[in-house]
Amino acid sequence: APTLATEGANTGFADFEAFLASLSQDKRKKIRQERRKVADAGVTFRHARGADISRQDWAFFYRCYERTYLEHGNAPYLTPGFFDRMASTMADHWLLFIAERDGRLIASSLIALEGDVAYGRYWGALERVDCLHFEACYYQPLAWCIAHGVARFEGGAQGEHKMARALLPV
Repeated sequence: APTLATEGANTGFADFEAFLASLSQDKRKKIRQERRKVADAGVTFRHARGADISRQDWAFFYRCYERTYLEHGNAPYLTPGFFDRMASTMADHWLLFIAERDGRLIASSLIALEGDVAYGRYWGALERVDCLHFEACYYQPLAWCIAHGVARFEGGAQGEHKMARALLPV
């Protein structure tokens, strides 16, 4: 049966561990190692959805998003005005994850929601932490989708690195 691992239907995993149990031992080991690196670095996450995403959260997200684009030599293609409009007209379609370490906000990822599908992700970070991108953009959203009965998580285009993390192209 298709699972979140193949970006298909969520077959009712009880939790993220049940999802991991459906994967090969190599993938389980890799994902657990990556998650442990982030946790061992003292990073924790919180999430907010829709109207619970504060103006400060949106501003922090944009700061991370913009910085990450600029670090890669590109201007961000979405503007603060775009996110302001999303917050005021389509708030229920967004889920934000914010990473914190030692009381500081350090990174965030933004997931779009439509019906029973979650679409990933915009992301950015102010600090480098090994494997933080994978935790913020894949593992946190996957765990949230499983916990909330979301049928599919589509991690976005590009990257063989996604297949190694149980996100396969459809």
